[in-house]
Amino acid sequence: MWLVRHYALPFLIFLVFCGDLAFADDPPTAASVTANPAAPPPDSRLAGPTLSGADTAWMLISSALVLMMTAPGLALFYCGLVRKKNVLGVMMQCFFLMGILSIVWALYGYSLAFAPDALGGFCGGTEFMFMNGVLPTWSASTGADVPMAGSIPRSLHMVYQMMFFIITPALICGAYAERMKFSTMVVFTILWGTFVYCPIAHWVWSDQGWLNFFYIPLAPDAPKQAAAFPALDFAGGTVVHISSGVSALICALVLGKRLGHGQEPMPPHNMTYTCIGAALLWVGWFGFNAGSALAANALAVNAFVSTHLAAAAGTVAWAGAEWALRGKPSILGACSGAVAGLVCITPAAGSVTPLYGIVIGALAGVVCYQACNLKAKFGYDDALDAFGVHGVGGTLGALVTGIFATAAVVPAQTKAVGVLEGNGAQFINQAVGAGASIAIAVVFTLILLKILDAVMGLRVSQQEELQGLDVSQHGEEGYIFL
Repeated sequence: MWLVRHYALPFLIFLVFCGDLAFADDPPTAASVTANPAAPPPDSRLAGPTLSGADTAWMLISSALVLMMTAPGLALFYCGLVRKKNVLGVMMQCFFLMGILSIVWALYGYSLAFAPDALGGFCGGTEFMFMNGVLPTWSASTGADVPMAGSIPRSLHMVYQMMFFIITPALICGAYAERMKFSTMVVFTILWGTFVYCPIAHWVWSDQGWLNFFYIPLAPDAPKQAAAFPALDFAGGTVVHISSGVSALICALVLGKRLGHGQEPMPPHNMTYTCIGAALLWVGWFGFNAGSALAANALAVNAFVSTHLAAAAGTVAWAGAEWALRGKPSILGACSGAVAGLVCITPAAGSVTPLYGIVIGALAGVVCYQACNLKAKFGYDDALDAFGVHGVGGTLGALVTGIFATAAVVPAQTKAVGVLEGNGAQFINQAVGAGASIAIAVVFTLILLKILDAVMGLRVSQQEELQGLDVSQHGEEGYIFL
């Protein structure tokens, strides 16, 4: 009786619960089907005929990973390399650009990059301006409608590409660190993104881009045809790294050297920050490269593995070169090598096998190491080696992609892709893409800097530079105990 009193009620509850579970997967009865005949159809905003939950989840994660690359990743990487009086200046540049460039991209940047051709194919038109055709809509007659980009909502594609738009001009900050006015930097960045980044992104990644390897004609019933120079750039070797790296060199040349450069030591003030930032960049790059598949599929896996192995090889190659030539490997060399390997694999991650990722990463480590050493010979002050790592690494990556690309990785290919497979023309296409990116970056960066120098001034005053940008530009100090 004691057992009945104490366990009867819990046992009955358990039976009822199990009954619910047992019948949960049973087919609905006629009564259950007709119980609510006015029930609305599933909301297309939650699941549509072409929406993939897996792809959408992966792209949401990738978007967050790429945003993390700018701050705290790049912000920590860069701020550790400057002097302590400029640490907040660099972090503020990265953080503020996350805000202002997000708005610019949503209002018109995405349209200039991904809308159908305008201005003879120089950039996109106004179809997606102010997020028209991007956001969900609703009408009484048709209900909710979610514009799609493949298997993900177009708004997700927009925000993923936004993260690229944010980090690309932030990379240039490494060239003019410790000496450029904050106000001028903001205006320059907005204009640079408009006139340099958006056109290159349109050429390479939009459906009708003249450099897009997967060119899609405007007319849906027209046969698929090749672009003028179909170049492979999976995740932004030309769009992100060549454009920012070359522009960084122009900025360094136009602004001139920092006060005391070459006359007094200017070592990194906190390599711990730089190491943490490099680690965050490494992790974030998985979203950058593997996310560029725009789906959770085998291509994303290939890009993920190739990216990691390239970073690993770059780390070993750069630090190994230091070890051989200087007698000691440095943490700065290891971090720089990892970033160089990541930069170089960016255009190739979706077209080469992971084994070639190791080759590409090793090449990047050695070549970019030598490129950074050359700045002392030529006498320019690229404060944080933005050109040596991103400009040189991006160009190298674009070119070797044409050599190592394989039809085994590139989607929907029925013939040879890279030079090693017998397609020598692909190397020419890669060179044209790299050359076009270099040309527009040089021309527009130079024009913008000259105009802004005349209107606003580029550099802070000598007194402000000696004081440090933390205090002179932001009225704050990064450290109160050093």
